[in-house]
Amino acid sequence: MMELNSLKQFLVVARLEHLSRAADELHIAQPSLSRTIARLESELGTPLFDRSGRLRLNDTGRLFRDHVERSLGELEAGRRAVAEATSEGLGTVRLASETFLTLTGPLAAYKRAHPSIEIELHWSPAEDMARRLRAQDVDLCVASQPIHAEGLESAQLFDEAVGVGTPLDHPLAGRTSVSIDELAGQPFVTARQGHWVRRLLDRLFAARGLTPKIVCESDEPSAIAGLISAGLGIGLVPAFARRSAMRTPGAWIAVDSPDCRRTVTLYWGADSHLPVAARLMRTTITSWDWITGEPQEKR
Repeated sequence: MMELNSLKQFLVVARLEHLSRAADELHIAQPSLSRTIARLESELGTPLFDRSGRLRLNDTGRLFRDHVERSLGELEAGRRAVAEATSEGLGTVRLASETFLTLTGPLAAYKRAHPSIEIELHWSPAEDMARRLRAQDVDLCVASQPIHAEGLESAQLFDEAVGVGTPLDHPLAGRTSVSIDELAGQPFVTARQGHWVRRLLDRLFAARGLTPKIVCESDEPSAIAGLISAGLGIGLVPAFARRSAMRTPGAWIAVDSPDCRRTVTLYWGADSHLPVAARLMRTTITSWDWITGEPQEKR
């Protein structure tokens, strides 16, 4: 009979496709983890991974992973539903996002309105969000790029232009707009692979048969802004950042491309029972006025 712990360990190996890294994350010995996977494959009567070269989840493994995620997600939802029903508080809401700078306003308003609710914030790349929602590892996700996956519901929060940020003394700083071709050869400070702003940059250049010249990759939006302001390069900057109280000095130039935009969307599981705390958070985020920086009902 399959044990819950074995299934949880399988999901980590399936996500990382690497036994030693999975063992490190789980804080167990790699031989023990290998035996767990072997037992699962023996019980199922089929391999779950291809082992020719690098460890890879095969088609059967992906099928099994999807069912395990849903099953463990339902168990976690049941545990939280019981805790919610038997306690006086409203519990915890778990929100994943690619960036939290955009969400500081609604998060602050939510905390003021519901001080007894605990908020868990999880940074997550967009490609992990569908899996985390199916597994009910998080309740809500905010992404700046589309998530193409079944079993999700969504609400668009806002759509905005993405421009180019430059130092104030940059030759382009006085321009009102610039084309992608004019940006070819310019040094870019940007995010790592997988982040929405990096995907947008690569997509814009690839559509014109170009490759951006990247001089720095960083996971810290504030560091990217600081390096641009310091003259290390230029970078794509969403219009929202121009309204931020933490805005770094620099110029913002519109890009002559209808594709140079981002659409920020809230996602949740279509089949999941959202706890009260998560439903309240969903209402707060979807009713937020992203222009004025306050709830729409206060307008």
